[in-house]
Amino acid sequence: MIDIQNINFKYAGSKEQIFSDFSLQLNENNIYGLLGKNGTGKSTLLYLISGLLHPQGGTVTVDGYASRDRRPEMLEEIFIVPEEFELPAMTLDEYVRINQPFYPRFSREVLRSCLEDFDLPTSLKLQSLSMGQKKKVFMSFALAAGTRLLLMDEPTNGLDIPSKTQFRRAVANNMSDDRTLIISTHQVHDVEALLDHILILTRSRLLLDASVGDICEKYAFEFRSPGSDMSDVVYSEPSMQGNAVIAERAEGMNETQLNLELLFNAVSTGKILM
Repeated sequence: MIDIQNINFKYAGSKEQIFSDFSLQLNENNIYGLLGKNGTGKSTLLYLISGLLHPQGGTVTVDGYASRDRRPEMLEEIFIVPEEFELPAMTLDEYVRINQPFYPRFSREVLRSCLEDFDLPTSLKLQSLSMGQKKKVFMSFALAAGTRLLLMDEPTNGLDIPSKTQFRRAVANNMSDDRTLIISTHQVHDVEALLDHILILTRSRLLLDASVGDICEKYAFEFRSPGSDMSDVVYSEPSMQGNAVIAERAEGMNETQLNLELLFNAVSTGKILM
């Protein structure tokens, strides 16, 4: 669905190369978690996929269309929720009336359901909302747009704890088999239950590109008390419960829940390679 081949990119006036000969392929029907330290190009990658930025070399194609051309056939199948945005001074009904025609599968029923998940009314004035409420409304519109590709940059920033739970519910309730979601985030615990594929990005290369199923088939994520056998452990961190560890998963051992923060730290320090 998304094919990135040998791209180079840096911002105008900067000597710092964000991507150099970088390649990546992403398939449909996945929820990708895009992780990386500040400055590794996570947001830039989303903008390159959407065509809002253009590589200085190489190609980015979405469903066979060059993203830089921003053809209507591509744009009606892609929606990006940036970390920071503004909404116009109008009612939600007016906003929907103006923007709905750009998305052939837009669903007012999905919009209503998402707003309900976020405990928001369907009739509201966008200019009177808090930033957190605006984010909920915009994400609700994004899910209702029905695009095959949805990009979200730090979607849980600015949301309180109950709203983060509402966000996960809204996404889980509105993913279809032909849809792909890419979530760029630092708030790994907010989204780890949603993800089925993990991308960990460093400058110009991927440290990890693996499905959650493959990761959890190979590794166990556990807490072990001080003095426990650590011979099978590939990475550990001290915690209030003892030691948070990633261990080789033994044959016949039950699968454990992914600890995404622990995995990120292990991959970033070179303790885990896949």
